[in-house]
Amino acid sequence: MYDCILVPTDGSPEGERALEYAFDLAQAHDATVRAIYVVSVAGYGGLPMETPLDGITGALREEGEAAVERVKELAPADIEVETGVLEGSPSRVIVDHARPDECDLVVMGTHGRGGIDRLLLGSVTERVVRHAPVPVLTIRVNAPESDDRTDQKQLAAE
Repeated sequence: MYDCILVPTDGSPEGERALEYAFDLAQAHDATVRAIYVVSVAGYGGLPMETPLDGITGALREEGEAAVERVKELAPADIEVETGVLEGSPSRVIVDHARPDECDLVVMGTHGRGGIDRLLLGSVTERVVRHAPVPVLTIRVNAPESDDRTDQKQLAAE
């Protein structure tokens, strides 16, 4: 059913929860996991003109390389992992890579922000869900520590 699973990563330990789901699905479907880190260039607008952007971009790209390398480290040996560090608007880049001819599922975390935080910051996950041409599985990464699958079974029984 799935040949390629796209997993945007921000390099945070919390985001590793989404990876667990992606790896489980990849094993079940013999799929490739494509992990991407997007360097957001939108945040440069408020910097003073004399700020050397090459240094900032370089540091962010290094952070991205470390994040996607961590995905490779966490992946089970039987899963093929492709990685990339890209630049642009995170939601736009993710949607651009979530094409049926590229990847047929997106698995990504949501930090569960609500209220004013979501209004002020926007939500990359929400924009991806609204615009992606393929299914998007969202994983709440800051949920209380528990066995999610046990919780799902309990909900289904109720």
